[in-house]
Amino acid sequence: MGQLPHLSSPATLGDQAYAAIRDAIISGVLKRGEKVTERGLAESLDISATPVREALRRLEQDRLVERAGPRSVRIAKFEEEELREFTMIEDSLRALSARLAAEKSTAAARREMRELLDRADALRGQVEGVGAGSPEERELVVAILECMRRFHELVDRASGNSTLIQMLRMVDAFGAEERRAGVLSEVGGERRDAVEERYRQHRAIYDAIAAGDADRAEDLMRSHSRTANTSRVAARFSD
Repeated sequence: MGQLPHLSSPATLGDQAYAAIRDAIISGVLKRGEKVTERGLAESLDISATPVREALRRLEQDRLVERAGPRSVRIAKFEEEELREFTMIEDSLRALSARLAAEKSTAAARREMRELLDRADALRGQVEGVGAGSPEERELVVAILECMRRFHELVDRASGNSTLIQMLRMVDAFGAEERRAGVLSEVGGERRDAVEERYRQHRAIYDAIAAGDADRAEDLMRSHSRTANTSRVAARFSD
């Protein structure tokens, strides 16, 4: 099991433990299917087992962990059909988020989206100047992916619907590291053009949101999410 950060502030240890373990799952420090114990997590976080137990109950409700025993859990790992169904739900949620963003986003929110896409385009321009498959290219691609992740967060926030935002926050916890690894693999392989196309779709989604075209924003986001998730599922179960 990977090392987790030590925690402090006893009054909020349950919340801190929840956030730390969740982040470890998202980042891949805790691997899908890995079995962990309350004691092991508590030792890694340098806290008692009680806040860890509280955190695991919340993570179990989020379906990020599954109970494996009285004092142990397994990091959730979907089978192929279950993952396909989950991504169908995600596609619908993201499409609704884009629709609501087109209807409700503020000028400030749209400006922030545009500036983030402009920053990503600048990074994309730098990719042309480095060697394919080089560490420099990987670093730039990771930075672009972070911009795209933040773009989706901005769209979600612009939807102005707290329930939807919470549901999407849960969706984002599934496979974040897997998504990044998949894109990096595609960039270095034969599917580079597919990655480029998905990248360009973000600008089209923004244009629809900025124009207040809810139908187009919804359709574009649904297609974008479906394409990305189809690639993700195929990569997970290709072996």
